[in-house]
Amino acid sequence: MRNNEYESNIKIYIMSIKCGDVEFFAGPRDVGAPDDLKGAVIGFIDKAERKLDIAVQELQSKAIAEAIIRARQRKVVVRIVLEQDYIRASRMKADPFCAGGEDEENRFFHDAFLRANIDVKVDYNIGIFHQKFMVRDDLAVLSGSANFTEEDMHRNLNHLILINNVEVARIYSSEFKEIQMGRFGKQNEGHYAVPEEVLAGQVPLKILFAPDHNPEMEIMKQMMKAKKRIDFAIFTFAQSSGIDDTMVKLMEFKMEVKGAFDGTQGGQTWSAIPNLLKHGAELYKVPAKDKLGKLHHKLMVLDDELVISGSFNYTSDANCINDENILILGDLDSRDKKQKEAQAQIGLFVRAEIERIIKEHGKKF
Repeated sequence: MRNNEYESNIKIYIMSIKCGDVEFFAGPRDVGAPDDLKGAVIGFIDKAERKLDIAVQELQSKAIAEAIIRARQRKVVVRIVLEQDYIRASRMKADPFCAGGEDEENRFFHDAFLRANIDVKVDYNIGIFHQKFMVRDDLAVLSGSANFTEEDMHRNLNHLILINNVEVARIYSSEFKEIQMGRFGKQNEGHYAVPEEVLAGQVPLKILFAPDHNPEMEIMKQMMKAKKRIDFAIFTFAQSSGIDDTMVKLMEFKMEVKGAFDGTQGGQTWSAIPNLLKHGAELYKVPAKDKLGKLHHKLMVLDDELVISGSFNYTSDANCINDENILILGDLDSRDKKQKEAQAQIGLFVRAEIERIIKEHGKKF
């Protein structure tokens, strides 16, 4: 794996970082990030031999849609769940039999999947169906922050995580089964307890789903274990989410906090930015420009060693209403040398990407 110095003792990697069963992609290359996200998604789909379950908020990339249909043509059993809002028109058209209008591309691919004899459902969640994951052959999972759209594959800063692990696949398959049955929220029957920690190669993993498992509390708990620093890159971070309150308390004990926000965050009255700045956080906004669209990551790194990733923005809706997942890579309590080395490789890769984003695109608040 090639790398070069980025700044101080942080390395910037030229390609995805792979530690045993876990591979982390930061993209897209179109805006200076190291990895080809669309290639990672299509490569994952093209390896399916028996079964492919897809849970994603939005699917609007023709190349990805074609890969899914190729899988079905290979006799792979394909099941898909999508966010209904991108299929249903927000207002009734004068002639509903005539194609066109906002989000028509999403409807076009939805119909193509149906014509390919693929099982496609739209969600029943009153909030946002915000998942972004696939399970392949009950053996591997691809998750992260990226929707399967041209914007997320080419313009918006995002990450993906590929895990080749049967137990991780089982956990995500259980969640997919619930999603297909239309079970959302803690009041529905059939939900399961927080999954046990899994060891994927040398990397400890913990997976939680919202709203069942209260990911916000888990993130706060992990932050309280940090000793040196917290780095993050986030699309949406609401004031009084609980996460910002924890950061403020940790800064009172001299914790270093540094983060990048999407450029649309600065003027929002509900944003955590003013409170974090007041208590000493080093914060940057990433505005849209040229080829760059949004900072769409949902990433946190603790002590350059533990990474919190997935679809989860730091908001009460994400915690209590939306359908979400977080994936925690690493264990700050671990005393196993090999585990700590493996999780630090990923942690340093992710922090280096956050530093790159700040240096190349960030403007200090």
